[in-house]
Amino acid sequence: MTAGDLNLTLHGYFRSSASFRVRIALNLKGLTYQSLAHHLRRDEQRAPGYLALNPQGLVPTLIANGQAIGQSLAIIEFLEETVPAPALLPPDPLGRARVRALAQAVASDIHPLNNLREPLRQPEDAVRHWYQHWVAEGFAGVEQLLAGGAAGRFCHGDLPTLADVCLIPQVANAQNFECDLTAYPTIMRIFTSAMALEAFERASPKHQPDAE
Repeated sequence: MTAGDLNLTLHGYFRSSASFRVRIALNLKGLTYQSLAHHLRRDEQRAPGYLALNPQGLVPTLIANGQAIGQSLAIIEFLEETVPAPALLPPDPLGRARVRALAQAVASDIHPLNNLREPLRQPEDAVRHWYQHWVAEGFAGVEQLLAGGAAGRFCHGDLPTLADVCLIPQVANAQNFECDLTAYPTIMRIFTSAMALEAFERASPKHQPDAE
């Protein structure tokens, strides 16, 4: 299958870091797609029509040639297998394992503690304190993994990978929550390199049709 064989619709939300990940991957792959927004703070993701596509009531959901795919990492793996160039995973098994581990450190360990489920429906000060605490806990480990590993311009060498696709939206969210990121120079260097690329910048929340 080639990029031209795919008819893609992305259901997401401009502030969703998981949706941000998928937008980056789609842009890096040079894929065109229709974007449909579901405002999470208005619970639009719980509307019956959307739940028919994604019974979890989460974003993103990618509709690929009429088939629904949920969970951002599964969507990106589908894109990687369907449109393999440019690759988001290294060619060697150890490299792929490292990239996947970095991606999961963000997607599985940091992000679930900072999404729109509890405690993010608490007072604003409590939300900010919670978010800042868990970003600090997570980024401390990621910084060491990057600084002591195979990072180049990006998380793994000099080309963006799945690890960058996951890390950059988390950094952007951390900035929105006024986290002190000065303790993570490697993360911030990679963030700067990534956001200089059109694929990352165009995927950012401020450029989405539903941006507020």
